[in-house]
Amino acid sequence: MKFASAALILSVLFSGLVSAQDESVVEISSEGQYVSDPWEGFNRAMFSFNDGLDTYALKPLAKGYQAVTPDVVETGVNNFFGNLSDVNSTLNALLQGKGEAAVESFLRFTFNTTIGIGGVFDVATPMGLPKHEEDFGQTFAAWGVGPGPYVVLPLFGPSTVRDGVGLIPDALVDPVNEVDHIRTRNSLIGLRIIDSRAQLFAAEELLTGDDRYVAVRDAYLQRREYQVNDGEIEADYDNDF
Repeated sequence: MKFASAALILSVLFSGLVSAQDESVVEISSEGQYVSDPWEGFNRAMFSFNDGLDTYALKPLAKGYQAVTPDVVETGVNNFFGNLSDVNSTLNALLQGKGEAAVESFLRFTFNTTIGIGGVFDVATPMGLPKHEEDFGQTFAAWGVGPGPYVVLPLFGPSTVRDGVGLIPDALVDPVNEVDHIRTRNSLIGLRIIDSRAQLFAAEELLTGDDRYVAVRDAYLQRREYQVNDGEIEADYDNDF
């Protein structure tokens, strides 16, 4: 089965990490919510590895992609992958009991796939169907699973134990991974990575402060809390970022 080995490895890894956590915590909201960061040494090393990979590979590729790709094509590519993500959002909205969000995500996928020519054109938003971003990490949170310690995953970047485990079912329902032709599937995965990286250039400018590790960690945790609570939080943004 696809991803079975990865699922087993990640499950064992995260089980060990959970049992090893200590009292190191990071406050991420004015509501007194905390996420532990007991493996800061490992996380910083992995952060440096990912940062080096980004600096010498992903960022140049993303800049080159933006330089040679017309804006209308870049928008179409982003719309295409955004449309595919509505499949996962539909499923997770259902699992969280968010009926309206599930219906809207399903209708978005239906209209954008048909009228929008495979999702290249976003016709759903002008029709009054808002975009919902739901994943299994958020679903686990809705089921009462705590975030667990903060962890920086190789290649994937900032995460928590809960969100890291959630990557496994996210991958299992990803339409791209269902493409049988290996070269086409790998090309789509590569294009999505480059497109996603290109979308982050504007967000990078918001990360300030002397310690980029802390800035990225806090920004990620704040954003995930916002997503898990559907924006209904009173976050404390009095941080370096």
